[in-house]
Amino acid sequence: MIISLLIPVFTLAQGTLFIIGGGNRPPEMIKQIVSLAGGESGSMFIIPNASGAPEEVGEYQKNQFLEAGIGQCEALLLDSLSVNDEIISQRIASASAIFFSGGDQRRLTSLMNGSRALRAVWECYKNGGLISGTSAGAAVMSEKMITGTELLINEKNEAFSSIREKNIDLTEGFGFVNEAIIDQHFIARKRHNRLISAVLEHPQLLGIGIDEATAIIVNSNRGLMVSGEGSVIIYDARKAKNLRSSNKGLLSATELRLHVLTDGMRFHLKKGKVLP
Repeated sequence: MIISLLIPVFTLAQGTLFIIGGGNRPPEMIKQIVSLAGGESGSMFIIPNASGAPEEVGEYQKNQFLEAGIGQCEALLLDSLSVNDEIISQRIASASAIFFSGGDQRRLTSLMNGSRALRAVWECYKNGGLISGTSAGAAVMSEKMITGTELLINEKNEAFSSIREKNIDLTEGFGFVNEAIIDQHFIARKRHNRLISAVLEHPQLLGIGIDEATAIIVNSNRGLMVSGEGSVIIYDARKAKNLRSSNKGLLSATELRLHVLTDGMRFHLKKGKVLP
């Protein structure tokens, strides 16, 4: 199989996304991932590069998925050479599932953006594969990715203590979700301020905050379903009014829509509405 580096595959995707907000992954969630990845006939690659201890994390997660019934699973620690290796990319493209571990999402994007390996992940997705990730592996799913860095000096010494402009560091993610900005550990770490700030500065995008032990499952029709123990918060400023910033840089808006979704609830990313 030859992986094209020229033909864009982003509009041809037919696969499924399983995006986890971090924290504990309940056994039922692991079984869901294994089922969507093909079960005993499935093959999965764990890409643990976001982690500060990638070898240990990759091995642990590999065993977790094998014990849950995936047919084949391998931890693949990429580097500056292997990320553009043709044979490795062919193996990634032919897998039925790819899983991105947690850690620091910038480790993933700085290594993989523009690489043959990322094109192969897209090829896997285009061919119907499952692309999954947790924590940092969730953040990278956005086209506009929250890095976690606060840009302005915070006199209160508290992370993201206000809703203000020019404070949220966004960079290029992997682009599997181009309708929204994804945030993780959302309720557990009180990240409302930073996601609201990001949405008000980019009102054409939804803000999706996924709590720990919780996931969104996005199908090829861009409908999502919530799975897990916590909540998913969706901010929608696409029809908001009076978007502005004060002379101190504080952001404001009226008629900002908010959805709080729990296990089994559905939402359509394109239509921007809850589904029955």
